[in-house]
Amino acid sequence: MHFYPTERIALFIDGANLYATAKSLGFDIDYKRLLQLFRQKGQLVRALYYTALAEEQEYSSIRPLIDWLDYNGFTMVTKPTKEFTDTTGRRKIKGNMDIELTVDAMRLADSLDHIVLFSGDGDFRSLVAALQQKGKRVSVVSTLQTQPPMVADELRRQADQFIDLADLENQVGRDPAQRTTREPREPRGYSARGGSQSGGREAGVGYLSDDDLAEEQL
Repeated sequence: MHFYPTERIALFIDGANLYATAKSLGFDIDYKRLLQLFRQKGQLVRALYYTALAEEQEYSSIRPLIDWLDYNGFTMVTKPTKEFTDTTGRRKIKGNMDIELTVDAMRLADSLDHIVLFSGDGDFRSLVAALQQKGKRVSVVSTLQTQPPMVADELRRQADQFIDLADLENQVGRDPAQRTTREPREPRGYSARGGSQSGGREAGVGYLSDDDLAEEQL
């Protein structure tokens, strides 16, 4: 991946999307190492992490991750999830952060040279195009190493640079020895264009286990 040392960089992380991508590749994100990597690439101005929270719950299992990131160099952007019943009568939870991420990226664009978007969601293609029209470089981080790929083709083509998360495993992956052994869980479906179909659990950091930091999201 190519960055200019003088570039002002910001990371925009679609939390549920990044978690699903890393899980599909079989590793967990070490967010401290992630931050260190991009601090070495240029002048890192902001690292924003977007996720929805089920506030009606007495305890949210993703809260330890939120708190850790908030105290360790990330700007947290959250909102409550919404519960609804689909046409089949099934209860579902919705927590899409696309609008919040898009608005923040456009607001901060004038103070940046290079935007790094951690998402494979094709709905962000228009955002990438708008940022490029403002003279900004945009990199997209996702993966082509899964079947189907986690990144929408139109988003990958629009980006100035596509970075495959699989190529960053040695630089941002968490040491498997830090993970607590757990029973395997049934994999969930995922759509690169529309996000997680039935939920993406977000990755933990440090010594905390994945189950301690997980939350089912759409």
